[in-house]
Amino acid sequence: MGQSVLLLDESTITALTQHYLSFKVTRNAPGVLFAAKLPDTAITVYKSGKVLFQGIGAEREATQWGKSKATQQASSTSTAKKVASPKGELLPDNFAGLSVLGSDETGTGDFFGPVTVAACYVRTEQINLVRELGVKDSKQLTDDLMRQIAPDLQATLTHSVLTLSNPKYNEVQAKGWSQGKIKALLHNQALKHVLRKLDGQKPEYILIDQFAERGIYYNHIKNEPEIIRENVLFSTKAEGLHVSVAAASIIARVAFLEEMDRLSQLAGMTLPKGAGPRVDEVAAKILLKDGEAALRSMTKWHFANAQKAKKLAAKKKM
Repeated sequence: MGQSVLLLDESTITALTQHYLSFKVTRNAPGVLFAAKLPDTAITVYKSGKVLFQGIGAEREATQWGKSKATQQASSTSTAKKVASPKGELLPDNFAGLSVLGSDETGTGDFFGPVTVAACYVRTEQINLVRELGVKDSKQLTDDLMRQIAPDLQATLTHSVLTLSNPKYNEVQAKGWSQGKIKALLHNQALKHVLRKLDGQKPEYILIDQFAERGIYYNHIKNEPEIIRENVLFSTKAEGLHVSVAAASIIARVAFLEEMDRLSQLAGMTLPKGAGPRVDEVAAKILLKDGEAALRSMTKWHFANAQKAKKLAAKKKM
């Protein structure tokens, strides 16, 4: 998919919005002033003055309004100084400005809902654009805001998102798979999918939001036919180290939220996140209303919440 970014002044943006007014569409992403959808090109105007053209006709439309703005690349040398990441491996001091494939997961601490993992590739020239789309540490964003941002990220970036359903999660967990093994397998698969989509193009680095030490991670996936190892780095709080991980975190979170929406519809009630007392109460209601099989199909059954819900349901029956 073609892509062009322009930085335009106010008068040019006014002329552009008038020109595409008949193609106007509603876009609720943060910072969007105007959006249009042509048969082969999507156009998004941001408050900062940046205009994103995406699609087969991106270059054709962009050249009507100016020359593509080159994003300044962070300076680097072959003997880059190393700086410590929050916890994990050493990263180049210019790491935030490199082309990186990042991965992250969510849902592992929630009784209800799946585990989701996403991997996302951000080239150096896309970094400013991704920030403009609203990407920052996903822990600083609300779920509603992430729902708005995710479609733009998915349309702009090469990515893969995997959702492990609760029945499948319970099946492999019952075989003795730890959450660490489950996450490692999903990360490796998501990274593999993105690298295949890149068709030989190689990121400068791959950054995995660290949930296990390198040796443990690779031990979990040692029997996989294809293991991603080249230029792989691990760090905690990785979403703050490169926008690729932050983007992956948002895409993974929205996939989790969408599955939670679906499960809530099936349950006939809003399913709470996390694993606290409110979760036990809702789980008990589902047990009483629909039975254990229904509850099991939408939860991580080995969590202590399952037994707590059973006790609460038994008390309510008395």
